[in-house]
Amino acid sequence: MGLHARVVSLAVGTDPKLRRMLSYWAATAALYAVFVALMGIEAGADALGLGVYAALGAATFYALVRASARLRLRPHTLAALQGLFGVTCNMWAYSIMGPLRGATLMGLMVVVVFCTFALRPRQTLLLALCGLLGMGATMWWHQLRDPLHYPPRVEAVTFALMAGCSLTVTFLTGEMNKLRARLKAKREIVEAALVTIRVLATTDELTSVSNRRHMNEVLEDEHGPACIALIDIDFFKQINDRHGHAAGDAVLRAVAHRLRDALRDGDVLARWGGEEFLVLLPATTLIAARALIESIRAGMASLVVPGVDLAARVSFSAGLAARQGREPFSATINRADKALYRAKAAGRDRVECAA
Repeated sequence: MGLHARVVSLAVGTDPKLRRMLSYWAATAALYAVFVALMGIEAGADALGLGVYAALGAATFYALVRASARLRLRPHTLAALQGLFGVTCNMWAYSIMGPLRGATLMGLMVVVVFCTFALRPRQTLLLALCGLLGMGATMWWHQLRDPLHYPPRVEAVTFALMAGCSLTVTFLTGEMNKLRARLKAKREIVEAALVTIRVLATTDELTSVSNRRHMNEVLEDEHGPACIALIDIDFFKQINDRHGHAAGDAVLRAVAHRLRDALRDGDVLARWGGEEFLVLLPATTLIAARALIESIRAGMASLVVPGVDLAARVSFSAGLAARQGREPFSATINRADKALYRAKAAGRDRVECAA
């Protein structure tokens, strides 16, 4: 990591959420700087104290945001504190701006809008009311102390206009927040539905392994050497006839679970149809593939199907084929299918390899 990257990481961290919060802080600090600079043109030296106060506040909130995880300060808490700080800055600005003091009242609405993204509607309303209370107290104190420069009638009308505008902005931002929350909830529902649809489109509902459609997509993306195993549960129709379809479904699930647990990372298992499964064994020689499938076949002797008392153990027959060069997998599967039929014809419960 270079020096610049280390400095950036030290200043804003690496967590995206923290960086986003610090970007909001930076925008707020820049806004304070612009406002103080503009006030300095009108208020002169009187703006110096406010500038120092704003700078100290900005530095304090940078430290709080940077350490928010350790201090367990949540975003809405930080936003509320910064909002209250902004209100005090607005009160100070109103006191020193003289004839242009009415322009500072817009700052109260800016504070509310800035905080609305982190606060709930009720919290935003409470912040707006605190701002009105602070500004109202400031205006009342000035008209009481200096009625010549702060005429009571003018201050009252100004306060009424400010209150109306501030509460309107608060209401509108609250409605925007509610709309944003509803849109977020709908987006989450749509995303969850897409995940469900994706699962349903790629997974066999009964056995929870890949379905034939998904396996075909996997085969299209496989370009290297591989082996294909077609596995068929022996005498599955007899299981259905003697024990019922519920027992047959239980056998399918148990066999799929055993196959999935026995395969290696990178191998892909799919229910190919009925009681037949297809296994893709990438980058595997025919000898290694046969050893793996034979091991799984032998392990079937210990298979227990929950809730089903079968007269005979569950077994399967398998046909194996290695992909020849870059032949289509359909040709490889066709040769594996022929090997499977030879395994059945030879007495079942065995593995045959294609030529």
